[in-house]
Amino acid sequence: MSLLSRRRFLKGAGAFGLGMAGLGSYAFGIEPGFILGVTPYRISPTNWSPGLRLRIAVIADIHACEPFMSATRVRGICELANALQPDLTVLLGDFNGGHNFVSAPVVPEQWGEAVGILTAPLGVYAILGNHDWWHGALPKFRSDGAESVRRALYHARIKLLENDLVRLEKDGKSFWLLGLGDQLAHRVRRGVFSGSDDLDGTVGRISDNSPAILLAHEPFIFDRVPARIDLTLCGHTHGGQVNLPIIGSPFADRRFGKSRVYGHTLEAQRHLIVSAGLGTSIVPARLGRPPEVVVVDVGMEAIA
Repeated sequence: MSLLSRRRFLKGAGAFGLGMAGLGSYAFGIEPGFILGVTPYRISPTNWSPGLRLRIAVIADIHACEPFMSATRVRGICELANALQPDLTVLLGDFNGGHNFVSAPVVPEQWGEAVGILTAPLGVYAILGNHDWWHGALPKFRSDGAESVRRALYHARIKLLENDLVRLEKDGKSFWLLGLGDQLAHRVRRGVFSGSDDLDGTVGRISDNSPAILLAHEPFIFDRVPARIDLTLCGHTHGGQVNLPIIGSPFADRRFGKSRVYGHTLEAQRHLIVSAGLGTSIVPARLGRPPEVVVVDVGMEAIA
């Protein structure tokens, strides 16, 4: 290699190294900790009641922990959700931290006080996620079967739906809100889980023809969701969390297709929206999928 070629090589290698270092700093520091967006969707399901316009604020995968998702930051996220003036606010599970790369836990009493400021005319509802079942405030803490999360939500005056449903009404028009138990709640052995979910039993309790919305932490169940459900809202995937150029996401579970990782999918008149959520699991990094609060306007024309 000539001296000139060697110099060019070293300069290129140095630039590449600096670029990767900068990208790493952004992924581990800036995007997960300082960026927060609002992602809007407008949908008009085929069987939706004419004239029923509904705004839903969606908060998913908080994964509370210091310093990335402090109680103060959770409160700020909830203030943003309130500012969207939703008719209904839903929380899609995984309140507990998702990794041990932290300076301190944020216990349920702390994040529970923060989410307690959420308000919406039709109420605030929640479901549980797998991390709420698997362990305590952090993965190194013993599981209590999600009891501490249930208590925190109760004291925050947030209604928890576990294979349960509620009939709500706006402007004289009713709709159903269903919340599914977590599909990965119980570890059977490494990589094998059983759920606490009962989709058929929950849907079977719908007692009239009003439209219906389903909350499910993991989106993989969507293939089983019947046509009776107009909209399914999910989290869990973090939108891939770390989305590398060309490679994609090494953390995304794509067994059920890319449409189950992030965004809006329409299949056979059934709508699915998967939120990128707010916190992190496995590693405290995000790249190409910053934290978001989702706002869904139902009963309106889709955004072009």
